[in-house]
This record gives sequence, structure tokens and C-alpha cells, in this order.
Amino acid sequence: MAYSLKDINFRTVADPKGFIEECDAVYAKRVAQAADMIIENKAKSPIVLLSGPSGSGKTTTARKISEELERRGVHAHYVGMDDYFKTVDPKTAPRTPEGDIDLESPLCLDMELLNEHFTMLGEGKRIYVPKYEFSRKMRILEPSKSIKLKKDEIVVFEGIHALNDMITEQHPEAFKLYISARSNVEFNGSVVFKGTWFRLVRRTVRDFNFRGADPAETIAMWANVRRGEIANISPFKNKANFQFDSSFPYELAVMNSTATKLFSSIPEGIGRYDELRRVLPALQLFGVIDESLVAPDALIREFIGGGEYE
Repeated sequence: MAYSLKDINFRTVADPKGFIEECDAVYAKRVAQAADMIIENKAKSPIVLLSGPSGSGKTTTARKISEELERRGVHAHYVGMDDYFKTVDPKTAPRTPEGDIDLESPLCLDMELLNEHFTMLGEGKRIYVPKYEFSRKMRILEPSKSIKLKKDEIVVFEGIHALNDMITEQHPEAFKLYISARSNVEFNGSVVFKGTWFRLVRRTVRDFNFRGADPAETIAMWANVRRGEIANISPFKNKANFQFDSSFPYELAVMNSTATKLFSSIPEGIGRYDELRRVLPALQLFGVIDESLVAPDALIREFIGGGEYE
């Protein structure tokens, strides 16, 4: 699927509010479809595994699906798989080709504990979800929550490695969902903005807004992020029972002002520099939409702030 730059810019000027509402409604239909399929699978397994690369909007989508299930009488618990990270041990941690600790690797996750918890939940037993502190790169003793599933309850586990073979081969009946911003933007038959750039823009804006990250740092990490996606995430997407596109035609216009400022500072010499320097002129092809028009519960609020799910 590809979006038309001409159509995006026309709607950006002519009817920005209606444009946003229309795009959000398309996304809502995908969430509803996912909820339908999860309910159909519930008799086989109460586990939902939601995966997707960085910047896909996994957290908001997991919560949206949970809300949709609640409206249908199915209580949904949410678990971020980041809490299953192992305490980083520099001696044994996986490394990138450059020698840095590779936090994109599935080997950073406690797969043994995850699989044990999936089995326990299926057997009606209580689990204690661990708690991980990224600032200290360590798991702490106090659990983040405990879960014991009742009848008509499910649990959504969300994380970049949720569809990895180390999980799905042991729990094949779990419902598997993959999301990503996958659409290019085209003009006169040529791609002018790549689908992967949607996620890069989202991640850069989010890290700047919420994590105090210098854009040069976020952008410099992109080469390793993409390498991790290609090696550890994308190969498993076809295992999903349902895939959907989490991009929005209006989002680049909403993030344009902030993103333009951030991408003006791309440092020379970083990985994939020749590609990344093309993002700034591509952003300048889009108009601007005031972010106040974006609904508080919209997925894009995960990146620009001011949302209900913070």
C-alpha cells in the first residue's frame, strides 16, 4: 500500500480535522478486527503476542485492543515484555559488530521465564511479572504486577521479540499479531518517503519529547536498530495471525515542524548517513497540521505527547 503525497497535502490544507478523523477511523477498524480474531482464538489460548519494530505504536495498539476486548466482555491484562529483560552483565551480554552491548538482541530477554509464565497462565496459575529499570539496566526484586487469569480473560504481551521462534514454537496456539508502519508515500509513481522513515521520525520525535535524547544520538543508533529488525524481528512477521499497517497519512504533517528541526542536526559519518540525510528534504514535501487537532487517544500521541495512555 502507498499513500499519495498529492492527496495528503490537499487534505492537510482543505480539511485537516476531517482528514485526521478519517485516518483514525481506519486504524480503529483494524483494532476491532484484531479483537474479533483474538476472541475467536481465546478457546485455544488466553495469550496474545504482539510484535513489531521500534516506532510501530505497539504500546498504544496493545492498549487499544485491550479496550476493544473490554467492550466485548473480555477482560484484558497488558504486559510489556521489556520487564523481562535480564540484568545486563557486560561479560555475557550480546554485542554488536562494533563491540557495543546489543540491546536489540532477543538474548537480552529472559526467554526461559517468559515461557514458564505463558505455561502457568494457561494452567490458571498466578504469575509475578518482573520489573526492569532501564536507567540502571537491571531487574529489581519487586515485581511490577501479578496476574491470574479468570474465565473470559486474556493477557496481551507486547514486545519486539514476541514472535521469536524461542516463544512461538513452545506456544503455537497463542494469538500472534504484528504491526508496523509499512506504507510508502509516492508522487507521480515514485517513492518520496519510505515506510521505514515513518518509524524513524516517530522514534526521533518521541525520544526528544520524552527521553531527553539528543536527535543525533537517536539517529546514530538507527543503523543498529534496523540491523536488529532485519535479523530478529522481520523474519518472524509471517508467523502472525494478523498483520496491519500502523502508519497514518496525516502523521508527517503533524510532526513536521518538530521533525524538521531535529533532522537538521544529522551528524556526518554515522551509519546509513547517505540514506538518513535524505529524510530532511523529504519531510519538506509535506505541509503542517496543528497537533491540537489530534485526538487525545490517537496512536500518534504516543510520540508527540498529550495523550491518554502516557
